[in-house]
Amino acid sequence: MSGSFLSPPPPRGDEGGLLKPSSPPSTTPVLSRITVSVAPLRVKMCSLGFARSLGFALIPLATCCIVANVLLFFPDGKLIYIQEDHVSTYVWYFMGIGGGGFLVLIPACVFLGMGKCVDSCGTESCAMCGSVMAALVGLAGSGFCFLISAVALLKGPYCFTKMGWESPFKDDRGQYLLARERWSVCTQPTSVVEWNVTLLSILLGLSALEFLICVLQLISGLVNAVCRPCCYKQEYSLNA
Repeated sequence: MSGSFLSPPPPRGDEGGLLKPSSPPSTTPVLSRITVSVAPLRVKMCSLGFARSLGFALIPLATCCIVANVLLFFPDGKLIYIQEDHVSTYVWYFMGIGGGGFLVLIPACVFLGMGKCVDSCGTESCAMCGSVMAALVGLAGSGFCFLISAVALLKGPYCFTKMGWESPFKDDRGQYLLARERWSVCTQPTSVVEWNVTLLSILLGLSALEFLICVLQLISGLVNAVCRPCCYKQEYSLNA
C-alpha cells in the first residue's frame, strides 16, 4: 500500500544515467544577423529616397531658370529688340537655359534614376559615385548661372537713352539698384530696368537653391560611397 504512493523513478538513458533536460537553443547569433542585415537596407532605402526627392526638387527649378532666361530676350514682351540686337550681351551667355537649365536637368535625371542605376551597377556604392559626378555637373551649371546673373545685374540693362543705345549703369557697380529714380533714364524698352532686375534676381535665387541641392547630394553620395563598404565589412565579420 505504501509503495503505490511513491513517485515513479526518474527516467534513465541508454547507459543507465539520468537524462538531463535539454536547454533551448540560443537565438542571439540569429538576431544579430537579422539586425546587421536590416540596418544597411534601411540606410540604402533612405539614401535612395533622399536622392529622388532632390531630383524632383531640381526639375521645377531648372524649368523656371530656362523660362526666365528666355524672357530676358524679349523685354517689354516684344520681338523687335532681339531682332535689332538691342538686348544685353550677358543674355547670350544662356546662363539660365544652359547653366541653370539643361546642366541641372542632368543630375536631376540621375538622382531620379538611382534605383535603376543600383540594379545595373550591382552595388549602391557605384551608383553613389555616379550621383557625385552628376552633382558636380549640377554645381558647375548652377554656379555659372549665378555668376553671370550677378554680373549682368551689376552692369544693368542695355537700353535707349538720350545718348542712344547703351548700358547706362555699367560703371555704377550696382548702385542703381538702390536708386530707383534713376531707372527712368532708360526710355526704351518700357520698364526694361524692372524687367531685367526681376528676372535676374529670380535666376540668382533659383541657381542658389540648385547649388545647395547639388551640394547636399554631393555630401550624401560621398558619405554613402565611402561608408557603405565599411558597413558591409562589419556585417561580414559579425556573421562569420
